[in-house]
Amino acid sequence: MTIFPPDPNLDALRLELSRLRGERGWTYDELARRSGLSRRTLIEIEQGRTIGSLPTWHALAHALGAPLDELFGTLCSGHTPPGKQTD
Repeated sequence: MTIFPPDPNLDALRLELSRLRGERGWTYDELARRSGLSRRTLIEIEQGRTIGSLPTWHALAHALGAPLDELFGTLCSGHTPPGKQTD
């Protein structure tokens, strides 16, 4: 029997992006300038219309000065992350 992991919490990830951008007082244009991504891409990610690729999130993490592992840690919000299972 295959046991599948819980679905990743994509809402938590996009809300964390929005929080980090807001915490810095950056507009979409400012984050676009700092990350090299388009303003449209940033809006679509924050509004949940697209997930974004790993290279996109890597660029965002660098622009925001946020470790990628912490940013992606929000994907496990609401469930136990892998490797931390309790019996």
